[in-house]
Amino acid sequence: MVRLGGTASVSHMEVFQGLEKLFQRQGIELDWVLYSGYDAMVEAFVKGEIDLAWNGPLSYVKIKRLATDGVNVIAMRDVDINFTTHFITRADSGIETVEDLKNRSFAFGRRSSVQAGLLAYSFLKESGISPSKDLSANSFYDDRQSDTKSDERDVVERVSSGEFDAGAVSQRVMETMAEDGTLPRDTVRIFWSSPGYSHCCFTSQTNLDPKLAAEIESAFLSVTADDPVGKAVLEGEACDKFVPGTDIGWELIEKAALAEGLI
Repeated sequence: MVRLGGTASVSHMEVFQGLEKLFQRQGIELDWVLYSGYDAMVEAFVKGEIDLAWNGPLSYVKIKRLATDGVNVIAMRDVDINFTTHFITRADSGIETVEDLKNRSFAFGRRSSVQAGLLAYSFLKESGISPSKDLSANSFYDDRQSDTKSDERDVVERVSSGEFDAGAVSQRVMETMAEDGTLPRDTVRIFWSSPGYSHCCFTSQTNLDPKLAAEIESAFLSVTADDPVGKAVLEGEACDKFVPGTDIGWELIEKAALAEGLI
């Protein structure tokens, strides 16, 4: 029996129910459990209570550092490869480089957001901008009153309206907004982009039998939208397919988390 852990949400419950059916078709008995938060899931994984963990980027870094025998990234969503953070501004702002942000205002996403919070803050500092000293104002989504449920959409809206001179969003959100017609293409533009990094991943124990690990990876890669259950799983994860895991691109997150005392 393979045990999969994730954080407690309606979408994770529905996705895991679908994965259970799909894995059974591949001859893999899958059980799953949902935890109150990522830290509880990390603790359970490190104790060996679960074989697989559906990690966010920060919890993966934590698991990798805490697991004495190491971990394997067994599968990822296609959208979690080469993730990118953009700094955006109004088309007419006059901001062309990160240095131009001095004495200007900047909007971050949620504090808990790796792409629009942690990494954005870290990228600014690495570029020579101290958010507390060099910006005229800055705020995280958590600090703002907003009717927009998406923190990154909130950033786009506030930058396009001129409330903030610049802000941080992910390439993925900009693509989503472009697809649904809500991205103000003529109003905002990108003036800086980060290197690519990895995002969420399915993490496995290193002591997992190699044959079973290969079967689990194959089960993830076989999920297709041509199958009703597979389609529901992919829609629940907002991706087109699962891909093999990679060890590339996590170092940026680990470095930023260390700098901010998060690990």
